[in-house]
Order: sequence, then structure tokens, then C-alpha cells
Amino acid sequence: MLSHSMGSNQFFGYTSTPPSIPLMPNQPLGSLKFEFGNSPNSPFSTQFDSDSFTTLSDTQDQYSPSENLSKFSISYSSSQICSGGSSFSNCHGSIDDALQELETALMGSDADEDEVTTQSPSFSGNKRTQLVGARPTRPHGAQSHLITAQKRQKGSERGEPSLFPPNNLKQLLIACGQALSENRKNDFEKLIQEARGAVSISGEPIQRLGAYMVEGLVARKEASGSNIYRTLKCREPESKDLLSYMHLLYEICPYLKFGYMAANGAIAEACRSEDRIHIIDFQIAQGTQWVTLLQALAARPGGPPHVRITGIDDPVSKYARGGSLEAVGKRLAGLSEKFKIPVEFHAIPVFAPEVTRKMLQVKPGEAIAVNFPLQLHHTPDESVDVNNPRDGLLRMVKSLSPKVTTLVEQESNTNTTPFFTRFLETLDFYSAMFESIDVTMPRDRKERINVEMHCLARDIVNIIACEGKERVERHELFGKWKSRFMMAGFRQYPLSSYVNSVISSLLRCYSEHYTLRQKDGAMLLGWKDRNLISASAWN
Repeated sequence: MLSHSMGSNQFFGYTSTPPSIPLMPNQPLGSLKFEFGNSPNSPFSTQFDSDSFTTLSDTQDQYSPSENLSKFSISYSSSQICSGGSSFSNCHGSIDDALQELETALMGSDADEDEVTTQSPSFSGNKRTQLVGARPTRPHGAQSHLITAQKRQKGSERGEPSLFPPNNLKQLLIACGQALSENRKNDFEKLIQEARGAVSISGEPIQRLGAYMVEGLVARKEASGSNIYRTLKCREPESKDLLSYMHLLYEICPYLKFGYMAANGAIAEACRSEDRIHIIDFQIAQGTQWVTLLQALAARPGGPPHVRITGIDDPVSKYARGGSLEAVGKRLAGLSEKFKIPVEFHAIPVFAPEVTRKMLQVKPGEAIAVNFPLQLHHTPDESVDVNNPRDGLLRMVKSLSPKVTTLVEQESNTNTTPFFTRFLETLDFYSAMFESIDVTMPRDRKERINVEMHCLARDIVNIIACEGKERVERHELFGKWKSRFMMAGFRQYPLSSYVNSVISSLLRCYSEHYTLRQKDGAMLLGWKDRNLISASAWN
């Protein structure tokens, strides 16, 4: 799916075992669109999905990958996800039940509130799990790596032996990034060739991540990142395959379930007594997020409310669906009939920055809930566009006077930071993510390779290789999002302690290394000592 050009006529790639000769035969740049994925040596090749590609429209200039990883409804069994007697497989059947139970509990009457907040979800055992408390943490990923890189550079300037460990791939990648940031071309070429021999798409987490980061570094050096990023849209796997990869990532990692549960819990609680609810979803995708919420609303004491869902589209979801938002409307109509709840669907087939208040067709008497699931970071801010569409979108949403607005975002700082700091942050963030994938998917599984290649690699290359408007992966830490929301006139809406107990129980189904913390009114999901996802609510 991803690749890069070298100069005007060469490509580099990696096999599932470290290659002895990383340089591939010369190919003309003009063949990039149709040939770069055909080499069996490339980490972006189609060696596991040969001939399973179709064309994505060139008019879809705004790419929205991350948030689409969750909103799909393919059926995957636990045996397809993890091997042997994994505890994940034992919990898998209970997670959907927990989602529905969570929202049903939050829909209860005010008289039941005390009972709800002390009750445990059905699959979590007899004792409710509390939030993981504050814990000593290492310096932030980018900061700790920067200190190491600076020490290594100072030693080199004094003529001292290199501090770079000979068998430490992470430090080798850092050295590559630093050489490129300082425009030391000869050093970069030597280091990047060494790195090519050490990475592997079926190796340890750092080897797999390294394969994609090396691609990004070389694309940046050749100033080809932007052109390649656009070209990559023409080399998606078939829609049904992309859909399955996205859903599989949703099943093997809790990040997206966590986002759904936090957002749905806040909406259920804020709208528990409303008769007419208007949900504005800025990333509707397949509409999967709303299945359990609609079921809970249908069972609400006193009868179900009238629910109106406005769905805003994105190019990757449209492609994965294989059609327009009409398919989402049909699915919601089926849920309406199944759960006996009136549901109205309003499709807006444009991308988030293009949405206007008039398009939303807000009606008097509606309780409005706005949902931003791993989407807002794709909207440009003041560093890209003087009109600041990101803050402008928030001000427009605030003008709707929503009952609640939910935000789920990657906890990473890659928006306005300089290249090398951004490189270190990306290395730290995705190292944790790739490590977490190792818990539930064997390294040699074809499905895992496809998930990482088609769902994560493009984001990594975009962050490293692209600049300006072409760099659409512009994540910010929760503190920055908090400032943006408050400047737009929002106040934080407290997240439910019951939501916390359900998510805590869910995390135990995956690995003991996942953490859940509360900070500045937000929930933070992490892997070991690295925060990965933040969830918050506003009104």
C-alpha cells in the first residue's frame, strides 16, 4: 500500500526476514502508481494480497484513516484473533454485552443513580475495578530520545567513541532521523542502509515499525512524501479486505472500543431524560458505534426517544463501504425496526471541514450530541491554514448549543513540532502500539502484517515524510485540545465513574500492561507508561 521513490528511478524495500541486498533493481518513477507494490521485498508490497487492489478516486484529497479503524461490522471469531487459550478469547463474547449494559444503566432514572455508580458490569467479576492511579513515568518519549540523541552528538563532536549501541535498532533509527534533520547526507545514507538490514515486517515490534519509519525517512529525504501519499490512494486493497483489516484492528486492540464506550456513556448520561435526540457524527463510517446506544435507548424507562443521526462521510469509509452513505441509512433503519425505536438518518456526503451549520438542519427541541471520534486531528489548524478551520469547526459546533460533545483522540504531539522531535514522538507512540498488537497476534500471521501495513503504516509515513497541507496526521495532546475547546466556549462535562469501571474490566481481557488513568477531566488509555488515547466530553 505504501512506498516511496528514491531519486528518480529507484525503490527500496524489506522482506519478512532481514534482506542481504536491500537495493532493488532500478524502475522508472512513472511506474510508481502501478508497480511499487509488486516487489516481494517491499513492506508495502501485496505479497499477501496480490491482485486485491482497486482504484480510489483521485478527487478524495482529504484522507481520514485513523478514525475508520473502528466503525465496521465484519464478523470475526476469537479464534481468528488470538491463538491458544488467550484470555482475550474468553472475554471477547462479553465485550459487546458490556457496551450495551453500560448504556442501559446510564439510561436509568435519576432515582437509580447511586445504584448505577456502584454496580459492576456483568463480565467484570464481583468487585468493581478502580482507575489506575497516578504513577511515576519516564520522561515523555520524544524528550527522553532527544536527550540520548544530544549526548550521542556531543560525544561525536569531541571525537569520542559513538554512544550508539551496535545492536539497538531503536537507537539506530533515532540516529537516522537525527542525521536527516541535520542534513548530514553521507551519515544518513550509511545509517539508513544499516537500518534496512535490521528491519523486518514479521520481526519484533521495533523491527516491524522500523520498516515503515525507514520508508518515511527516505521519502522525506527525496522530498517525495507528498506525491507518494497522494499516489497511495490509488493502491488500496479491495474494499472488503480493507474493511476486514480495520475491523480486525478494532478487535485486537482496545483503543477504539474504549473511545466508543467513553463517548456513548457520556451521550447516554447527558440525554437520559430527552425525548428528541440529534446525534451529529463527524465520522459516521459504518454507523457501528450507535448499535449498542440505540439498543439502550430503546429500553429506557418511560419509552424510547426519537433519535436523529446526522452522518458525515470520509473517503476511506466510503471506499471501505463500497458505496455511499445510503448503506448506513439502511443499516440504521434495520436497527430501528429491530429495537422498536424511531430513528431518522440524515446523510451529509462531505468531509468534516466542509460542514456548515445549515447542512446540519438542526430543529427546535432537539437535544444535540456531537461526536468527534479520532477525526478532529485531520482538520487543519492555524499552522496550516490562516483561517484555522480546526478552531472554526469547534466554534460552529458550540453555536449549536449541544447537550454534550465527545472527543476521542490519539495522545500524541505531532502537529506543530519540528521534524526530529516529531520523529521521536512517532517512534515512541507507535512502538507502544506495535508492542500491544504482539499480545494478541502472532508475529508471522498474515492478518497481523496486513493490519499494520494497511491500517497503520500510511499514518506513520505521512507524519514523517510530509509537510504543509499534505501532512494530515496532526495529533495533539489532550492539554492542547482542552485549550482549543475552552477558547471555543466549551466547559468540560464529567465522564461517568461507571464508564470507568466497565473500561477497566474490558482492558483486563487484553493485557495487564494496558493502563487507564484520569487526568484533567479526561480518560487516558495507555500501554505500560505511554498514554495512547484520550477521551473527554464537553458542553
